[in-house]
Amino acid sequence: MTRLALIRHGPTAYNEDRRMQGRVDEPLSTAGRSAVEGWSLPPDLRGGDWVSSPLIRARETAALLGGPEPAIEPRIIEMDWGQWEGRRLDDLRSDLGDAMAENEARGLDFRPVGGESPRDVQARVAPWLADVGRRGRATLALTHKGVIRAIFALAMGWDMTGKPPAKLARAAAHLFTVAPDGQVAVERLNMPLAGGTEP
Repeated sequence: MTRLALIRHGPTAYNEDRRMQGRVDEPLSTAGRSAVEGWSLPPDLRGGDWVSSPLIRARETAALLGGPEPAIEPRIIEMDWGQWEGRRLDDLRSDLGDAMAENEARGLDFRPVGGESPRDVQARVAPWLADVGRRGRATLALTHKGVIRAIFALAMGWDMTGKPPAKLARAAAHLFTVAPDGQVAVERLNMPLAGGTEP
């Protein structure tokens, strides 16, 4: 089994304003850079291969963590929020009413207009997980909330309806194991990045 650590990028202005970010290529905010500069990886996550989403917020986070130059992996880019990019969830709930509630209740099949569902994200990352499992090298990936939740849901057999099996902390690493066929399991969640603070 191969160890895979997932870390969400540091905060951006979109995050601070509670806007859906998706494929919008926002850099880290000033506060976000300061937060990541205070992060430190647990010793047992410091070796192995590093990969990053192509979006600048993930690449900046990798650089600030001071590890090796990451390989860019398009399959771990954030979920596409389509026409809802830049919107706030509360505003969508207010504007769309029952239709939004029904959409959210679909769990893995929740879909923004013109965007991806979490099930789509799982289908996109599954071949990458199999590649990681077959390669057999410990891997650390700088990625996004939507991708981490999709992989977590795969590992837990969670359909993304109801209360999640665990809360995923922001300034933390989430450690999984991956089999050669891409089957993923939780090893340890919410490993704190020492000194990490969320602005």
